[in-house]
Amino acid sequence: MSKVTVVLRLEKNGRGGKTVTIIEKLPRNETYLKELCREIKAKCASGGTHRLTKDQAVIEIQGDKLDVIKKILTQKLIKFKGF
Repeated sequence: MSKVTVVLRLEKNGRGGKTVTIIEKLPRNETYLKELCREIKAKCASGGTHRLTKDQAVIEIQGDKLDVIKKILTQKLIKFKGF
């Protein structure tokens, strides 16, 4: 995972005014993505989902959870950019 740099961003448009934290540019590994999403949701005490697009994997977490997600990624030695 040291070669991967994920992108963090907040999104509000098209979601009824609710904020969602997006984690993009993750590796396209279904098992890894599912486990990471489950761990982030548990530590954020929030709902969320993951999905694979044709070129990347994305995790969406409900609410503005940037601080918690940054701590989790730092502990896992995953580099990130954005916010």
